[in-house]
Amino acid sequence: MNTGTGSATPAESRLRDGTDGTAAGSHRLSRSQRKAIVAGTIGNTVEWVDWALYSIFAKIIADEFFPSGNGAVALLSTLAVFAVGFVMRPVGAAVLGAYADRHGRKKGMTLTVALMAGAGFAIAITPSYATIGVLSPLLLLLARLVQGFSAGGEFGSSSAFLVESAARGRRAFAGSWQQVSVAGGVLIASVLGTLTTSVLSDDALHSWGWRAAFLFGGLLGLVGLWLRVSVEDTHSFTQAQDTGRTRTNPIKAMFVEHPAATLRVVGITVAGTLTYYIWVNYLPTYANLTTGIPLRTALLSQTLCLIVFVVALPFAGLLSDRIGRKPTMAGFAGGFALLSWPLLHLLGDSFLSVFLVQLAGMVLLLGYSANCAVIMAEQFPAEVRATGIALPYALAVALFGGTAPYLTTWLHENGHSGLLWIYVSAASLLSLAVYLTMPETKNKEFH
Repeated sequence: MNTGTGSATPAESRLRDGTDGTAAGSHRLSRSQRKAIVAGTIGNTVEWVDWALYSIFAKIIADEFFPSGNGAVALLSTLAVFAVGFVMRPVGAAVLGAYADRHGRKKGMTLTVALMAGAGFAIAITPSYATIGVLSPLLLLLARLVQGFSAGGEFGSSSAFLVESAARGRRAFAGSWQQVSVAGGVLIASVLGTLTTSVLSDDALHSWGWRAAFLFGGLLGLVGLWLRVSVEDTHSFTQAQDTGRTRTNPIKAMFVEHPAATLRVVGITVAGTLTYYIWVNYLPTYANLTTGIPLRTALLSQTLCLIVFVVALPFAGLLSDRIGRKPTMAGFAGGFALLSWPLLHLLGDSFLSVFLVQLAGMVLLLGYSANCAVIMAEQFPAEVRATGIALPYALAVALFGGTAPYLTTWLHENGHSGLLWIYVSAASLLSLAVYLTMPETKNKEFH
């Protein structure tokens, strides 16, 4: 560090601002920290707008990109292309996580948002099957592969960036905005879907309305790209780069030098991703299948609960910064272990029943979602942090989160819906064991 009387270096300025977790900024966010949180959050939000639009317009995409004559086959083909995105997430996590560890969080995040926006634009302008034949679904598949690749890298890069940009006493608060942005992106996509389906005629919706939604999502991606280009990289990364600690192969370093932390991230994720995909994504469909409640009623419940969830997440992050990661995470997992049976058995065919069950689950999920970015970031040093967050997380999501809707539907179709709570409780107990035995990292210093 320069001890002379000349102007301060950027690193020295960051240290005085507390952006490296020093006492000067342990409980207050500086202007640069707030800007970094905004850039990371908005960029991640628009990524998830593009990701969610595909599932919202799945039926229309099936009609546009696959041969007519068998709507069920076309829809299944569309959903298969959707599933391919999950297959690509671990690949994107490995490649883009390593890229962010070698070249910086800023470069990693600008690349992921550019890829997602570009793929969204490509879906919007790809001609239909009736126009170019089999090339149409092939281009759709390619765009979806790019989106899955981008989503896999986004979590590690944006989580590392948000947590590293915060002072030590506000790391969970900053990290919680990663999950705020995910839920916010889904909400924006839902609003776009609601507006286009409500305002436009069926012909207009099929001919250009759904494409306009994807174009709008792509334009939002350009805004996110501009915001991310305008911020500085984190001090944690630049310090690792300046001191020669960056690795040419972060993936190998993660597995060889930090095997316990890598496995811990998988254990941290298991219950979180399973309960998230069931309670946040799939519960309306599950309620419709098992109770017969109209899907639109269940979706209204989901929207209202998501609003509560998004608003409450930063406050749950502040709670974690005050009392610690272990108690808030243990409260989440222990709550689901105890309450999954009564909650799923209380699910009925009324709006109030679905709303209360979904709201209770989302309140419990706050303990995981507010903590997942920060607690994973705190497991690794800066030189492997983005990779260490992204890759084990993506593998756990693919194995436990991506399969949750299929397994839930399979249990229902085979008359075993009453057993779903056992799967949820077992996953919660597994993660609870991880939470109770891991070290508390609330006051851990970053490199």
